[in-house]
Amino acid sequence: MSALEHIPEIDNGLLRFLTCGSVDDGKSTLIGRLLFDTKTILADTLNAIEKTSAKRGMSAVDLSLLTDGLQAEREQGITIDVAYRYFSTGRRKYIIADAPGHEQYTRNMVTAASTANLAIILIDARKGVLTQTRRHSYLASLVGIPHLLVAVNKMDLVDYDQAVFERIKADYLAFAARLGIKDVRFIPISALEGDMIVDRGERLGWYDGPTLLDILENAPAAHTEQAEDFRFPVQFVCRPQDSANPELHDYRGFMGRVESGEIAVGDAVTVLPSGATSRVKRIELGGEHLPRAIHEQSVTLLLEDEIDISRGDLIVKAAEAPEPVKQIDATVCWLSETPLSPARTYLVRHTTREVKAKLARIDYRLDVNTLEQEATTGLAMNDIARISLKLAQPIVADRYQDNRATGAFIIIDESTNNTVGAGMIG
Repeated sequence: MSALEHIPEIDNGLLRFLTCGSVDDGKSTLIGRLLFDTKTILADTLNAIEKTSAKRGMSAVDLSLLTDGLQAEREQGITIDVAYRYFSTGRRKYIIADAPGHEQYTRNMVTAASTANLAIILIDARKGVLTQTRRHSYLASLVGIPHLLVAVNKMDLVDYDQAVFERIKADYLAFAARLGIKDVRFIPISALEGDMIVDRGERLGWYDGPTLLDILENAPAAHTEQAEDFRFPVQFVCRPQDSANPELHDYRGFMGRVESGEIAVGDAVTVLPSGATSRVKRIELGGEHLPRAIHEQSVTLLLEDEIDISRGDLIVKAAEAPEPVKQIDATVCWLSETPLSPARTYLVRHTTREVKAKLARIDYRLDVNTLEQEATTGLAMNDIARISLKLAQPIVADRYQDNRATGAFIIIDESTNNTVGAGMIG
């Protein structure tokens, strides 16, 4: 009987997760196996990859073709871009990000990891913990992914030997302790054969833990593990001023997305950076009035008082207001082929607010392979460094480890409007 049969209709919320590992660890095959065994592949898609596999002389379907979408990836058999896939089971919906394993695509992995709540770190059972394994684990912890799952893949190539699995587990735990990684689980799998992915299979009897899908089904969703402060960046001020409708003549609604926490009608709020205070008069969503709004809902807030509020302001609960700052210390991943210039002025986009910024200092550049801190005067593409930025106007930020939405920002080149960096405050 399939593990997917007779699953009760329970909604565990959306889970965004990332797969990463070294070259040829089987990331794309793993995702293909998940999609195949959960029966979420369309018939015409399956037919297409069956034909491609046959052309290459393969006896079985190459499931990695489901995610290696770019022509260059398929020709080289590697992953270059971040491939996003969506699927659902009876218990929850998923967004998968298949991140590239190569060092020159560090920026792609950082982008994919920034919204994930769980990371699957793949390790080839034949090769064990490699430099890239350490780098990906560090990047996953750097961008605040709270749960790591180490999947020891290709167990079929080591005859499903438990000793191999235990040795890799011990090696990884020794490394994870140095990084301060706390929530990490281990599972032996064979993505090619399907062992311990959706169904348990018959060759890993010594492993008595849950399957990969079981772990995903029960992993905590974002915003559910701890109480969060209310953060509402204003995206748009809605003022219809419709003279034909008296109700809309004085309408002033503040539209945006609840990034964290929740808000209810009657709650006292503070608008930052001005510090003005009021109470929530009404919460609207699609023409309906709501008693409260929760994280990740896009709503319109109406306040009891007339306050000067514009795009880029932050509405918070009065008792949870952080201090506006004009200088930030952050860990930055440089995304651009054009190096960071200390002499230039950049734009920093933090939530919905944009301010001009200049580099105050670079504390160090981090070698992502050895985790050593190196002195530097500039940043090149894929570099990760600790820097300080001076801002022309104040922003209202949280530490990234406390709030991934209000603790993150991007750096924009004013002349090209390109995103050249991504930062984490704190």
